[in-house]
Amino acid sequence: MATFELYRRSTIGMCLTETLDEMVSNGTLSPELAIQVLVQFDKSMTEALETQVKSKVTIKGHLHTYRFCDNVWTFILQDATFKHDESQETVSRVKIVACDSKLLTQ
Repeated sequence: MATFELYRRSTIGMCLTETLDEMVSNGTLSPELAIQVLVQFDKSMTEALETQVKSKVTIKGHLHTYRFCDNVWTFILQDATFKHDESQETVSRVKIVACDSKLLTQ
């Protein structure tokens, strides 16, 4: 299964990367093992999102910027409203990165 490294820029991915860097610096983990952990993280996040997340969210906002490069869409929305069931949340700015899931099976 191919994976994207998108989730490494999430909060949990950045915390994992910082922890692995610290462990490599302290000598408690080899750089090769740290890379293997990150690759497994990518695979696990992709699989979890595909199989365990069933909810849908509606997003409405003002499109500030969009870009399509290397089969990856990037959208920056301003004054975006997220709606899920009965709840609603508005944020001033959000960046959405979307990839074609069909590329993961190649």
